[in-house]
Amino acid sequence: MTTTVRGPAIFLAQFASDVAPFNSWDAITRWAASLGYKGVQLPSGDTRLFDLARAAESKDYCEEITGIAAANGISITELSTHLQGQLVAVHPAYDEAFDVFAPQALRGKPEERQRWAVEQMLLAAKASRNLGLDATISFSGALAWPFLYPWPQRPAGLIETAFDELARRWRPILDAYDEQGVDIAFELHPGEDLFDGVTFEMLLDRVGRHPRLNIAYDPSHFLLQQLDYLEFIDLYHERIKVMHVKDAEFRPSGRQGVYSGYQPWIDRAGRFRSLGDGQIDFRAIFSKFAQYDFKGWAVLEWECCLKDPEQGALEGARFIQEHIIKATGKAFDDFAGGATDPLQIRRMLGLR
Repeated sequence: MTTTVRGPAIFLAQFASDVAPFNSWDAITRWAASLGYKGVQLPSGDTRLFDLARAAESKDYCEEITGIAAANGISITELSTHLQGQLVAVHPAYDEAFDVFAPQALRGKPEERQRWAVEQMLLAAKASRNLGLDATISFSGALAWPFLYPWPQRPAGLIETAFDELARRWRPILDAYDEQGVDIAFELHPGEDLFDGVTFEMLLDRVGRHPRLNIAYDPSHFLLQQLDYLEFIDLYHERIKVMHVKDAEFRPSGRQGVYSGYQPWIDRAGRFRSLGDGQIDFRAIFSKFAQYDFKGWAVLEWECCLKDPEQGALEGARFIQEHIIKATGKAFDDFAGGATDPLQIRRMLGLR
């Protein structure tokens, strides 16, 4: 165990806007650094900050992007392809709701939108390699999600067919990422077909346990499902390539539980909170990541129903820094420092 988790870093998707300093790459990286962040997770589809197609074609452009960030004391942790990944697989019930994630010309055209999403994912593979990144964080999309609850009774084979189709769509994308040496780390998220360990394994098995199919760990989504987010690390640490640090709380009552009665976020039993304001045991989480020698970044994702985002970002940098464990390079009881002596071992065991 020698690796120390890198950070703090921040996901920029919730902060990018048309207002300074959130409207340009130079300004937003300077803002992040001013709060104490060392890395940023970059939403690949936000043209105010980044040109994905140009990054896929031009190493010079990627050097310009990384150079601006470096001059401000910032590294790029990963490209986010959440929105494009979502559109790789959309159930018709959500066509109109998800059209907003696609270019205007593709709205109302689900087949063209899906092809565009695949092209975007392929561009992100090349752009990630040109930026020197080893992973991207994404969503799997969803075909089976409307049938999550088994009522009305699902016909036999419905879920299996949905996951077969999900695998058919993602397998060539995973192969393209493999050619670039880049992992796709899916954020396991309600609303996606991959939302817990079981569903991740369902796709993993269908793509032949593809080495590029991996996990972006976010404990907030697990707490709201009442899933053991610490044992999850024990089970899947070899596949966890990206880490979101996001807090949450779950306070069920006699009136509502996990489903929360269609209430807005502020009135739900399960709510996302700013770091330190929720119930998640981050000391235990960072201990697990140190135990398993996690080599990635600790990235704040701010989503809070109460606190102002800039306050959450300021407090989040300090929170992550205070929780990062500097991994030890030696055993605490190896104070003697003696070399192994086979003859001594045999003598200690009473063997000749």
